[in-house]
Amino acid sequence: MIAGDVRHLKMGIFWLCLAIFAAFSVVIEATELTFELPDNAKQCFYEEVDKGVKCTLEFQVVTGGKYDVDVTLSDVDEKQFLYKERRKQYDTFNFTPKEKKVFKFCFSNEFSTFAHKVVYFDFVVGDEDALRGIGDHATALTQLETACVSIRDSLKEVIDYQTHHRLREFSGRSRADHLNQRIQWWSAGVFIVILIVGTGQVIVLRSFFTDKRQTPAKI
Repeated sequence: MIAGDVRHLKMGIFWLCLAIFAAFSVVIEATELTFELPDNAKQCFYEEVDKGVKCTLEFQVVTGGKYDVDVTLSDVDEKQFLYKERRKQYDTFNFTPKEKKVFKFCFSNEFSTFAHKVVYFDFVVGDEDALRGIGDHATALTQLETACVSIRDSLKEVIDYQTHHRLREFSGRSRADHLNQRIQWWSAGVFIVILIVGTGQVIVLRSFFTDKRQTPAKI
């Protein structure tokens, strides 16, 4: 009976923490997007950031070519580059602006002549605020508050893991489809070669057993 009450109490705390997290947590400002980048193309995005706010740019090439793109992060006029890399598959860059301005980050596939790319990026601005009511008092956190913070952190990790696994699954599926298509074309080519070789062998063998009658010469 006591064990059952403890189990029900834990479940009640869990669902209560989920309700508090959904009702009172503040979501950080973030721009997350997956887009297609054609060959010989360049796409840029803009984000206004306040002074002293920590920012994070994370990107990954999901499919296409050698899974690489050129990435730049600068101000709008491109007078100051904070980040500039060539032929990168994935990376994470953190920075804190010293003044409020609009930043421009671009993904370029101009070096590729035929390969389309699918690129994922996540631009995070600021840190996530604490749960409302937690941190406002000087005393130690209660057991319920500690459980709520732990559950929220675990949910954040779950979301990050789901995003990365979803990208890996999409990338693996794309590679498998591409490999399957190449195998089909290779099989068709091998079948055509075998058919041609077999037909040629039959023709050559028939020529060996064909009687060649000489026509009598005219007098």
